[in-house]
Amino acid sequence: MIDILLLVISLAVRVYFWIIIVTVVLSWLIGLNIVNGYRPEVRAIQKVCYQLTEPLLRPIRERLPPMGGLDLSPLILLLGMEVAHILLVKLLTGTMV
Repeated sequence: MIDILLLVISLAVRVYFWIIIVTVVLSWLIGLNIVNGYRPEVRAIQKVCYQLTEPLLRPIRERLPPMGGLDLSPLILLLGMEVAHILLVKLLTGTMV
Protein backbone atom coordinates (compact mmCIF):
# COMPACT_ATOMS: atom_id res chain seq x y z
CA MET A 1 0.00 0.00 0.00
CA ILE A 2 2.82 2.40 0.89
CA ASP A 3 4.58 1.57 -2.41
CA ILE A 4 1.55 2.60 -4.44
CA LEU A 5 1.14 5.78 -2.40
CA LEU A 6 4.82 6.63 -2.92
CA LEU A 7 4.49 5.97 -6.64
CA VAL A 8 1.45 8.23 -6.95
CA ILE A 9 3.08 11.01 -4.92
CA SER A 10 6.31 10.78 -6.91
CA LEU A 11 4.42 10.84 -10.19
CA ALA A 12 2.37 13.85 -9.13
CA VAL A 13 5.49 15.74 -8.04
CA ARG A 14 7.26 14.94 -11.34
CA VAL A 15 4.28 16.00 -13.45
CA TYR A 16 3.90 19.26 -11.52
CA PHE A 17 7.66 19.83 -11.79
CA TRP A 18 7.42 19.65 -15.59
CA ILE A 19 4.34 21.87 -15.68
CA ILE A 20 6.33 24.54 -13.82
CA ILE A 21 9.25 24.13 -16.24
CA VAL A 22 6.91 24.44 -19.25
CA THR A 23 5.35 27.56 -17.72
CA VAL A 24 8.75 29.21 -17.22
CA VAL A 25 10.13 28.28 -20.65
CA LEU A 26 6.92 29.34 -22.39
CA SER A 27 7.01 32.71 -20.65
CA TRP A 28 10.62 33.19 -21.82
CA LEU A 29 9.76 32.20 -25.39
CA ILE A 30 6.81 34.58 -25.48
CA GLY A 31 8.84 37.36 -23.85
CA LEU A 32 11.62 36.98 -26.42
CA ASN A 33 9.10 36.89 -29.32
CA ILE A 34 10.23 33.41 -30.32
CA VAL A 35 6.69 32.11 -29.90
CA ASN A 36 3.65 34.18 -30.79
CA GLY A 37 1.65 34.54 -27.58
CA TYR A 38 -1.49 35.44 -29.51
CA ARG A 39 -1.81 32.06 -31.24
CA PRO A 40 -4.78 30.09 -29.84
CA GLU A 41 -2.67 26.98 -29.20
CA VAL A 42 -0.06 28.91 -27.27
CA ARG A 43 -2.74 30.80 -25.35
CA ALA A 44 -4.44 27.51 -24.40
CA ILE A 45 -1.19 25.98 -23.10
CA GLN A 46 -0.32 29.19 -21.27
CA LYS A 47 -3.77 29.38 -19.66
CA VAL A 48 -3.68 25.77 -18.43
CA CYS A 49 -0.15 26.17 -17.06
CA TYR A 50 -1.10 29.45 -15.37
CA GLN A 51 -4.18 27.93 -13.76
CA LEU A 52 -2.19 24.97 -12.46
CA THR A 53 0.84 26.86 -11.15
CA GLU A 54 -0.43 30.26 -10.05
CA PRO A 55 -2.15 29.09 -6.82
CA LEU A 56 1.23 27.96 -5.46
CA LEU A 57 3.39 30.65 -7.09
CA ARG A 58 1.30 33.67 -6.08
CA PRO A 59 1.92 33.40 -2.30
CA ILE A 60 5.65 33.03 -2.93
CA ARG A 61 5.69 36.07 -5.23
CA GLU A 62 3.85 38.14 -2.64
CA ARG A 63 6.53 37.41 -0.03
CA LEU A 64 9.55 38.02 -2.29
CA PRO A 65 10.98 41.52 -2.57
CA PRO A 66 10.95 43.16 -6.03
CA MET A 67 14.00 42.09 -8.02
CA GLY A 68 13.76 44.14 -11.19
CA GLY A 69 11.66 41.76 -13.26
CA LEU A 70 13.42 38.60 -12.11
CA ASP A 71 10.90 36.06 -10.83
CA LEU A 72 12.48 33.49 -8.55
CA SER A 73 9.19 32.04 -7.33
CA PRO A 74 9.30 28.98 -9.66
CA LEU A 75 12.79 28.14 -8.42
CA ILE A 76 11.72 28.48 -4.79
CA LEU A 77 8.63 26.35 -5.44
CA LEU A 78 10.67 23.65 -7.18
CA LEU A 79 13.16 23.53 -4.32
CA GLY A 80 10.36 23.42 -1.75
CA MET A 81 8.60 20.63 -3.65
CA GLU A 82 11.78 18.57 -3.80
CA VAL A 83 12.48 19.00 -0.09
CA ALA A 84 8.87 18.12 0.80
CA HIS A 85 8.97 15.12 -1.52
CA ILE A 86 12.21 13.80 -0.02
CA LEU A 87 10.93 14.25 3.54
CA LEU A 88 7.61 12.59 2.73
CA VAL A 89 9.28 9.60 1.10
CA LYS A 90 11.64 9.20 4.05
CA LEU A 91 8.72 9.48 6.48
CA LEU A 92 6.58 6.94 4.62
CA THR A 93 9.41 4.45 4.15
CA GLY A 94 10.53 4.75 7.76
CA THR A 95 14.06 5.92 6.94
CA MET A 96 13.65 9.27 8.69
CA VAL A 97 16.53 9.81 11.12
